[in-house]
Formats: sequence, C-alpha cells, structure tokens
Amino acid sequence: MKIAVCIKQVVTREWQVRVNDAKTWVRDQDASWELNEPDAYALEEALRLKEKHGGEVVVVSAGPARVATVIREALARGADRAIHVQGDWLPTADAFGVAGALAAALKAEQVDLVLTGLQSDDQGFAQVGVVLAEMLGIAHSTIIMDVQVQPDGLRVKRELEGGWFQWVSLPLPAVLTIQSGINQLRYATLKGIMAAKKKDVKVVDVPPPPARQRIVSIYLPERSKATTMIPGSPAEASQELVRVLRDEARAL
Repeated sequence: MKIAVCIKQVVTREWQVRVNDAKTWVRDQDASWELNEPDAYALEEALRLKEKHGGEVVVVSAGPARVATVIREALARGADRAIHVQGDWLPTADAFGVAGALAAALKAEQVDLVLTGLQSDDQGFAQVGVVLAEMLGIAHSTIIMDVQVQPDGLRVKRELEGGWFQWVSLPLPAVLTIQSGINQLRYATLKGIMAAKKKDVKVVDVPPPPARQRIVSIYLPERSKATTMIPGSPAEASQELVRVLRDEARAL
C-alpha cells in the first residue's frame, strides 16, 4: 500500500505570537516552528498501516524553504521519502490554494491512500483534506478514529458529536482526515535521524492560483473588563444573573 501523508509546519504553541507590520500574518523571521500535531497523528497512523500491510509512506509538505525541518523530522520517524511543494505564498494561502499545491504533487504518485491531520493548529480550516479529495477525484472521510484495511477497500470509524461514532466503508484510493489521539505517537530515534539524511526529498515549485479568500487583518485579542449592575429584588437579580451567565457569558 502506497500512503501519502500531508504535513504542515506551524508556529509552536509556546511562542509569543507577533503580528507582522502589514497585520496580515505572524512575523515569520522570529517565530519558532514545529510539526502540526494533528498531522503527527496522521503520520503515525500511516507508519502503523505500513508495518501491518507493507508498502511505502511518502510525506508531502507545502511551504517555503523552512518546511524542510519538519520534512526531515517525518523522515526520521520512519517515512520512506518526501515531496516538498515549495512556494513563499503558501503560508498564508487559503484551503483551496494549499489543496491545489498538494494535489499537483500527488497526481503523479498514484497513491492508494492519503492521510492528513483533521486541521492545522494555526488557521484551523479543517478543509484542505476535503478539497484535496475533490481535486484528486477520490473518496474521502473525515474525523477518523480507526482505520481497517479490507479486501475491497477501507472500513473507518468517524467521531461524531455527543460521543457518537459512525463506521463507514469506502473504496481505495481515498483521503482520510485523522483525529488527534487516534494512536500513541512515536519519536525519532538516533538511528532514524541518521537515516533521514540519506532519504530522498523531491522539491516541486507550484505557482500560486487565484485566491478564493484572503486574510484582511489579524490581531491579538484585546483584554477588557466591564461591570454591569443588575437591578431589582434579590430574587429578580438572581434570576437575571443566571440568565446572563447561561445565555451571554456561556459559563453555565
């Protein structure tokens, strides 16, 4: 089974976010970067499927030159080779643009299965995997908690709202967006880190497509506080307080 895993480089959660001068994105030059956590679970699931059923795991990442660090990390964890879809426009691209860049790299690969994380820790669109499947013209399923390979395709477990789950059967090839926590992550060993230096990384340049949406402005949340007096008798005030906490503050 040939499995492609789409991974993304995101700002580390511990970094103090700084907005650039244009107020359209973070300041890349002094940010700290890491592998998107949901994508790490997708990579781990791909490696487990390879260990069980055989085949090859190819990681694909779209972004500027700095993305090479997470690509090497994925190779050190056990991926066989990588494709770097390079472009300085990709960090702020919309879901359609990112999916198009990934699809351009994957069409020639003829993979059996494409795994992505459910969403990215920065923009959180949760749309790239779905749009990618449409561009590749193959089946897809989202929020996956279990993957079972069967003779006629896949049987997957989807997480729904309210603690419910749904089992879905679908043919191969397919795209799955993996939910965080589906498995226990492995970490790169010294042997894996050394082996990653010899693994092939193919660099592909993709021109930017027309943007379907753009970031107009971003800003850090502003802290504010206000005092509201609730008039009336103690009984009336308590009832109004409960309503405000439940309906407006969403604290109940």
